[in-house]
Amino acid sequence: MPNFALKVTRLGFSLLQAVSPLLAGKTAFRLFCLTPSAKPKGAKARAAHAAGRAFLQSAERIEFRLVGGRRAHAYRINGGAAGRRQRYLVTHGWGSSMEYMTDLIGALAASGAEVIGVDFPGHGRAGGRFLHMGLAVETIAAAEVRFGPFDATVGHSFGGAALMVSAAGLLPEIEALSAGKIVTIGSPSEMKWLFAGFGRMVGLDKAAQAALEGEVHRLTGRRLEDFDAGEAAATMARPMLVIHAEDDKEVSANHARRYAASGRSVRLFWANGFGHRRIVSAEPVLAEIQRFLADDPIKNDAEIIPLFELPGKRASL
Repeated sequence: MPNFALKVTRLGFSLLQAVSPLLAGKTAFRLFCLTPSAKPKGAKARAAHAAGRAFLQSAERIEFRLVGGRRAHAYRINGGAAGRRQRYLVTHGWGSSMEYMTDLIGALAASGAEVIGVDFPGHGRAGGRFLHMGLAVETIAAAEVRFGPFDATVGHSFGGAALMVSAAGLLPEIEALSAGKIVTIGSPSEMKWLFAGFGRMVGLDKAAQAALEGEVHRLTGRRLEDFDAGEAAATMARPMLVIHAEDDKEVSANHARRYAASGRSVRLFWANGFGHRRIVSAEPVLAEIQRFLADDPIKNDAEIIPLFELPGKRASL
Protein backbone atom coordinates (compact mmCIF):
# COMPACT_ATOMS: atom_id res chain seq x y z
CA MET A 1 0.00 0.00 0.00
CA PRO A 2 1.57 3.36 -1.03
CA ASN A 3 2.63 5.62 1.86
CA PHE A 4 -0.01 8.30 1.27
CA ALA A 5 -2.81 5.74 0.97
CA LEU A 6 -1.58 4.00 4.12
CA LYS A 7 -1.54 7.27 6.07
CA VAL A 8 -5.12 8.01 4.99
CA THR A 9 -6.17 4.46 5.87
CA ARG A 10 -4.59 4.64 9.31
CA LEU A 11 -6.27 7.99 9.97
CA GLY A 12 -9.62 6.56 8.89
CA PHE A 13 -9.31 3.57 11.22
CA SER A 14 -8.14 5.80 14.07
CA LEU A 15 -11.35 7.83 13.79
CA LEU A 16 -13.61 4.84 13.18
CA GLN A 17 -12.37 2.70 16.07
CA ALA A 18 -12.80 5.65 18.43
CA VAL A 19 -16.52 5.54 17.59
CA SER A 20 -17.01 1.78 17.11
CA PRO A 21 -14.24 -0.81 17.47
CA LEU A 22 -16.64 -3.45 16.13
CA LEU A 23 -17.32 -1.50 12.94
CA ALA A 24 -13.61 -0.77 12.57
CA GLY A 25 -12.84 -4.48 12.86
CA LYS A 26 -15.48 -5.44 10.32
CA THR A 27 -14.24 -2.79 7.90
CA ALA A 28 -10.66 -3.94 8.40
CA PHE A 29 -11.69 -7.51 7.58
CA ARG A 30 -13.24 -6.38 4.30
CA LEU A 31 -10.02 -4.57 3.45
CA PHE A 32 -7.96 -7.60 4.49
CA CYS A 33 -9.95 -9.81 2.10
CA LEU A 34 -9.72 -7.38 -0.82
CA THR A 35 -7.68 -9.11 -3.51
CA PRO A 36 -5.28 -7.27 -5.85
CA SER A 37 -6.25 -6.40 -9.39
CA ALA A 38 -5.83 -9.33 -11.77
CA LYS A 39 -4.09 -7.03 -14.25
CA PRO A 40 -0.32 -7.77 -14.34
CA LYS A 41 1.96 -4.99 -13.13
CA GLY A 42 5.31 -4.48 -14.81
CA ALA A 43 6.89 -5.87 -17.94
CA LYS A 44 8.02 -9.17 -16.38
CA ALA A 45 4.60 -9.87 -14.93
CA ARG A 46 2.89 -9.05 -18.23
CA ALA A 47 5.23 -11.37 -20.13
CA ALA A 48 4.76 -14.21 -17.64
CA HIS A 49 0.98 -13.76 -17.66
CA ALA A 50 0.83 -13.73 -21.48
CA ALA A 51 2.96 -16.89 -21.70
CA GLY A 52 0.81 -18.60 -19.11
CA ARG A 53 -2.40 -17.65 -20.84
CA ALA A 54 -1.06 -18.99 -24.14
CA PHE A 55 -0.15 -22.28 -22.45
CA LEU A 56 -3.66 -22.61 -20.99
CA GLN A 57 -5.43 -21.99 -24.30
CA SER A 58 -5.63 -25.72 -24.94
CA ALA A 59 -6.83 -26.57 -21.42
CA GLU A 60 -10.46 -27.36 -20.67
CA ARG A 61 -12.06 -24.52 -18.71
CA ILE A 62 -14.71 -25.15 -16.06
CA GLU A 63 -16.53 -22.62 -13.91
CA PHE A 64 -18.32 -23.60 -10.73
CA ARG A 65 -20.43 -21.67 -8.26
CA LEU A 66 -19.90 -21.52 -4.51
CA VAL A 67 -22.36 -20.85 -1.71
CA GLY A 68 -23.44 -17.22 -1.88
CA GLY A 69 -23.02 -17.02 -5.65
CA ARG A 70 -19.26 -16.45 -5.79
CA ARG A 71 -17.41 -18.09 -8.68
CA ALA A 72 -14.30 -20.23 -8.93
CA HIS A 73 -12.61 -21.28 -12.12
CA ALA A 74 -10.64 -24.39 -13.07
CA TYR A 75 -8.39 -25.49 -15.90
CA ARG A 76 -8.10 -29.19 -16.69
CA ILE A 77 -5.26 -30.77 -18.69
CA ASN A 78 -5.22 -34.43 -19.75
CA GLY A 79 -8.84 -34.84 -18.74
CA GLY A 80 -11.36 -37.24 -20.21
CA ALA A 81 -8.90 -39.92 -21.35
CA ALA A 82 -9.80 -43.58 -20.95
CA GLY A 83 -8.20 -45.54 -18.12
CA ARG A 84 -7.06 -44.65 -14.61
CA ARG A 85 -4.41 -41.98 -14.29
CA GLN A 86 -3.07 -39.87 -11.46
CA ARG A 87 -5.12 -36.75 -10.73
CA TYR A 88 -3.43 -33.68 -9.23
CA LEU A 89 -4.84 -30.40 -7.90
CA VAL A 90 -2.81 -27.16 -8.09
CA THR A 91 -3.64 -24.02 -6.07
CA HIS A 92 -2.06 -20.56 -6.33
CA GLY A 93 -1.03 -17.92 -3.83
CA TRP A 94 -2.66 -14.63 -2.84
CA GLY A 95 -2.78 -12.21 -5.78
CA SER A 96 -1.70 -14.87 -8.26
CA SER A 97 -3.57 -17.08 -10.76
CA MET A 98 -3.04 -20.20 -12.84
CA GLU A 99 -1.32 -18.15 -15.57
CA TYR A 100 1.67 -17.85 -13.23
CA MET A 101 1.65 -21.56 -12.34
CA THR A 102 1.99 -23.06 -15.81
CA ASP A 103 5.61 -24.25 -15.42
CA LEU A 104 4.42 -26.38 -12.51
CA ILE A 105 1.24 -27.47 -14.30
CA GLY A 106 3.23 -28.41 -17.39
CA ALA A 107 5.73 -30.47 -15.39
CA LEU A 108 2.92 -32.38 -13.68
CA ALA A 109 0.99 -32.93 -16.93
CA ALA A 110 4.12 -34.23 -18.68
CA SER A 111 3.85 -37.41 -16.59
CA GLY A 112 0.45 -38.09 -18.18
CA ALA A 113 -1.46 -37.12 -15.04
CA GLU A 114 -4.75 -35.27 -15.14
CA VAL A 115 -4.01 -31.81 -13.71
CA ILE A 116 -6.63 -29.45 -12.31
CA GLY A 117 -5.58 -25.87 -11.61
CA VAL A 118 -8.08 -23.65 -9.78
CA ASP A 119 -8.41 -19.88 -9.66
CA PHE A 120 -9.82 -18.94 -6.27
CA PRO A 121 -12.56 -16.28 -6.05
CA GLY A 122 -11.07 -12.83 -6.57
CA HIS A 123 -8.28 -14.22 -8.75
CA GLY A 124 -7.64 -14.97 -12.41
CA ARG A 125 -10.68 -15.91 -14.46
CA ALA A 126 -12.82 -16.45 -11.36
CA GLY A 127 -13.41 -12.71 -11.18
CA GLY A 128 -14.34 -10.58 -8.18
CA ARG A 129 -12.07 -8.92 -5.63
CA PHE A 130 -12.78 -10.85 -2.41
CA LEU A 131 -11.31 -13.98 -0.81
CA HIS A 132 -10.82 -15.47 2.64
CA MET A 133 -9.70 -18.88 3.86
CA GLY A 134 -13.26 -20.18 4.16
CA LEU A 135 -13.94 -19.45 0.49
CA ALA A 136 -10.64 -21.05 -0.54
CA VAL A 137 -11.47 -24.25 1.38
CA GLU A 138 -14.96 -24.27 -0.13
CA THR A 139 -13.38 -23.97 -3.59
CA ILE A 140 -11.09 -26.94 -2.94
CA ALA A 141 -14.01 -29.04 -1.70
CA ALA A 142 -16.07 -28.09 -4.77
CA ALA A 143 -13.16 -29.11 -7.03
CA GLU A 144 -12.99 -32.54 -5.38
CA VAL A 145 -16.74 -33.01 -5.83
CA ARG A 146 -16.53 -31.92 -9.48
CA PHE A 147 -13.45 -33.90 -10.55
CA GLY A 148 -13.20 -36.73 -8.04
CA PRO A 149 -10.53 -37.58 -5.43
CA PHE A 150 -7.03 -36.24 -5.99
CA ASP A 151 -3.96 -38.44 -5.69
CA ALA A 152 -1.93 -35.38 -4.72
CA THR A 153 -2.30 -31.64 -4.27
CA VAL A 154 0.31 -28.92 -4.80
CA GLY A 155 -0.19 -25.41 -3.44
CA HIS A 156 1.86 -22.22 -3.35
CA SER A 157 1.79 -19.80 -0.42
CA PHE A 158 -1.83 -19.10 0.63
CA GLY A 159 -2.92 -21.93 -1.68
CA GLY A 160 -0.73 -24.41 0.21
CA ALA A 161 -2.11 -23.28 3.55
CA ALA A 162 -5.65 -23.67 2.17
CA LEU A 163 -4.84 -27.25 1.13
CA MET A 164 -3.63 -28.02 4.65
CA VAL A 165 -6.72 -26.50 6.25
CA SER A 166 -8.83 -28.51 3.81
CA ALA A 167 -6.98 -31.79 4.43
CA ALA A 168 -7.21 -31.36 8.19
CA GLY A 169 -10.97 -30.76 8.00
CA LEU A 170 -10.68 -27.59 10.07
CA LEU A 171 -13.93 -26.09 8.77
CA PRO A 172 -16.85 -27.83 10.50
CA GLU A 173 -19.32 -27.73 7.60
CA ILE A 174 -16.93 -28.75 4.81
CA GLU A 175 -15.76 -32.32 4.28
CA ALA A 176 -12.01 -32.85 4.60
CA LEU A 177 -9.91 -33.14 1.44
CA SER A 178 -8.95 -36.76 0.83
CA ALA A 179 -5.77 -36.27 -1.24
CA GLY A 180 -3.09 -38.92 -0.77
CA LYS A 181 -0.07 -36.58 -0.87
CA ILE A 182 0.36 -32.87 -0.19
CA VAL A 183 3.03 -30.49 -1.47
CA THR A 184 3.30 -26.95 -0.07
CA ILE A 185 5.58 -24.30 -1.59
CA GLY A 186 6.44 -21.21 0.46
CA SER A 187 3.31 -21.70 2.55
CA PRO A 188 2.43 -20.34 6.00
CA SER A 189 1.72 -22.83 8.77
CA GLU A 190 -0.75 -20.57 10.59
CA MET A 191 -2.48 -17.26 9.93
CA LYS A 192 -2.52 -15.29 13.19
CA TRP A 193 0.82 -13.62 12.40
CA LEU A 194 -0.66 -12.28 9.17
CA PHE A 195 -3.70 -10.75 10.90
CA ALA A 196 -1.48 -9.26 13.60
CA GLY A 197 0.79 -7.70 10.98
CA PHE A 198 -2.16 -6.30 9.07
CA GLY A 199 -3.63 -4.82 12.25
CA ARG A 200 -0.36 -3.08 13.05
CA MET A 201 -0.07 -1.78 9.50
CA VAL A 202 -3.48 -0.07 9.53
CA GLY A 203 -3.20 1.02 13.19
CA LEU A 204 -5.89 -1.04 14.89
CA ASP A 205 -6.19 -0.85 18.66
CA LYS A 206 -6.77 -3.93 20.82
CA ALA A 207 -10.58 -3.84 20.61
CA ALA A 208 -10.68 -3.31 16.85
CA GLN A 209 -8.08 -6.07 16.36
CA ALA A 210 -10.26 -8.45 18.35
CA ALA A 211 -13.23 -7.50 16.17
CA LEU A 212 -11.14 -8.10 13.03
CA GLU A 213 -10.20 -11.59 14.19
CA GLY A 214 -13.77 -12.19 15.37
CA GLU A 215 -14.93 -11.95 11.76
CA VAL A 216 -13.04 -15.17 11.05
CA HIS A 217 -15.13 -17.00 13.65
CA ARG A 218 -18.35 -15.43 12.41
CA LEU A 219 -17.76 -16.54 8.82
CA THR A 220 -16.16 -19.95 9.38
CA GLY A 221 -17.28 -21.15 12.79
CA ARG A 222 -13.63 -21.45 13.90
CA ARG A 223 -11.37 -19.09 15.81
CA LEU A 224 -8.34 -17.66 14.06
CA GLU A 225 -6.10 -19.73 16.36
CA ASP A 226 -7.75 -22.91 15.07
CA PHE A 227 -6.34 -22.34 11.58
CA ASP A 228 -3.01 -23.86 12.58
CA ALA A 229 -1.96 -26.03 9.64
CA GLY A 230 1.40 -26.81 11.23
CA GLU A 231 -0.29 -28.34 14.25
CA ALA A 232 -2.83 -30.11 12.04
CA ALA A 233 -0.03 -31.71 10.00
CA ALA A 234 0.94 -33.73 13.05
CA THR A 235 -2.47 -35.44 13.03
CA MET A 236 -2.33 -36.44 9.35
CA ALA A 237 -0.45 -39.58 8.38
CA ARG A 238 -0.31 -38.77 4.67
CA PRO A 239 3.04 -38.01 2.96
CA MET A 240 3.86 -34.30 2.73
CA LEU A 241 6.61 -32.40 0.92
CA VAL A 242 7.37 -28.91 2.22
CA ILE A 243 9.37 -26.65 -0.12
CA HIS A 244 10.62 -23.29 1.08
CA ALA A 245 13.45 -20.81 0.55
CA GLU A 246 15.28 -19.38 3.53
CA ASP A 247 15.49 -16.12 1.58
CA ASP A 248 11.69 -15.92 1.31
CA LYS A 249 10.86 -12.36 2.37
CA GLU A 250 7.07 -12.84 2.43
CA VAL A 251 6.61 -16.05 4.43
CA SER A 252 9.27 -16.82 7.03
CA ALA A 253 11.16 -20.10 6.70
CA ASN A 254 10.13 -20.80 10.29
CA HIS A 255 6.76 -21.89 8.91
CA ALA A 256 8.51 -24.63 6.94
CA ARG A 257 10.39 -25.69 10.05
CA ARG A 258 7.11 -25.99 11.96
CA TYR A 259 5.73 -28.27 9.25
CA ALA A 260 8.91 -30.37 9.26
CA ALA A 261 8.73 -30.80 13.03
CA SER A 262 5.18 -32.13 12.86
CA GLY A 263 5.99 -35.73 11.98
CA ARG A 264 8.05 -38.30 10.08
CA SER A 265 5.70 -38.23 7.09
CA VAL A 266 6.95 -34.72 6.24
CA ARG A 267 9.97 -34.05 4.02
CA LEU A 268 11.52 -30.58 3.93
CA PHE A 269 13.28 -29.35 0.79
CA TRP A 270 15.20 -26.09 0.95
CA ALA A 271 15.09 -24.18 -2.34
CA ASN A 272 17.37 -21.35 -1.26
CA GLY A 273 17.91 -18.53 -3.71
CA PHE A 274 14.46 -18.69 -5.31
CA GLY A 275 12.61 -16.44 -2.85
CA HIS A 276 8.83 -16.50 -2.63
CA ARG A 277 7.70 -16.24 -6.25
CA ARG A 278 10.38 -17.68 -8.54
CA ILE A 279 10.29 -20.86 -6.49
CA VAL A 280 7.14 -22.14 -8.25
CA SER A 281 8.94 -22.43 -11.60
CA ALA A 282 12.48 -23.33 -10.48
CA GLU A 283 13.72 -26.49 -12.22
CA PRO A 284 15.17 -28.13 -9.06
CA VAL A 285 11.83 -27.57 -7.30
CA LEU A 286 9.83 -29.09 -10.17
CA ALA A 287 12.19 -32.08 -10.24
CA GLU A 288 11.83 -32.65 -6.49
CA ILE A 289 8.03 -32.53 -6.74
CA GLN A 290 8.10 -35.05 -9.58
CA ARG A 291 10.33 -37.37 -7.54
CA PHE A 292 8.04 -37.10 -4.53
CA LEU A 293 4.88 -37.80 -6.53
CA ALA A 294 6.53 -40.71 -8.34
CA ASP A 295 7.43 -42.41 -5.03
CA ASP A 296 11.15 -41.88 -5.51
CA PRO A 297 13.12 -44.14 -3.17
CA ILE A 298 14.59 -41.14 -1.31
CA LYS A 299 13.58 -41.40 2.35
CA ASN A 300 10.30 -39.65 3.06
CA ASP A 301 11.26 -38.70 6.61
CA ALA A 302 11.33 -35.15 7.92
CA GLU A 303 14.78 -34.46 6.52
CA ILE A 304 16.40 -31.28 5.26
CA ILE A 305 17.67 -31.53 1.70
CA PRO A 306 19.76 -28.43 0.91
CA LEU A 307 19.52 -27.27 -2.69
CA PHE A 308 22.16 -24.60 -2.49
CA GLU A 309 23.05 -21.81 -0.11
CA LEU A 310 23.11 -18.13 -0.90
CA PRO A 311 26.73 -16.96 -1.23
CA GLY A 312 28.17 -15.41 1.89
CA LYS A 313 25.17 -15.41 4.20
CA ARG A 314 21.89 -17.00 5.16
CA ALA A 315 18.67 -15.07 4.97
CA SER A 316 17.54 -13.52 8.26
CA LEU A 317 14.20 -14.76 9.64
